[in-house]
Amino acid sequence: MLDQAFAEVYSKFKLHFYKKVFSRFEGREASLTTVESFCMEIIQALDGPTVNEFASFVQISPPNAAYKVNSLIQKGYLKKVRSKEDRREYHLRTTQKYFDYYNISYGYLSIVMERIKQRFSEDEVEKLEQILLIISNELMPEIELPLQRALPRPMEEIGRAHV
Repeated sequence: MLDQAFAEVYSKFKLHFYKKVFSRFEGREASLTTVESFCMEIIQALDGPTVNEFASFVQISPPNAAYKVNSLIQKGYLKKVRSKEDRREYHLRTTQKYFDYYNISYGYLSIVMERIKQRFSEDEVEKLEQILLIISNELMPEIELPLQRALPRPMEEIGRAHV
């Protein structure tokens, strides 16, 4: 039962995202391919990786990663920012254009989180948060997120959702 309940919640988040993405095709707003969308989600989650770090994570060649990154830069979703520590290195940063696109997903997440806070007691919400942190930090060791970005940025940083 637990696996079915979790799969249902996960599917609903995915389906909401896909539904919103496809609705943008009607208005010709969507300009990311499916693979580019996945690349952007990975780059966002890795919080400013270098091209080589991105390539290593997705297990593709650096030239292939550079090609994908350059396409996303040309479309205005990514920019390269010179490292303050090592001036030879550039980190990939998402742009406001991507944050507007990204809000399709995280806007809905924010709505669901508010509904959880309204439906459950503070103790239940705190327990759910503890369970989710244990799942993320202990039970999913295959995927490591940068410490400062283990959770999505607050909605104020991303911009308001268009849900």
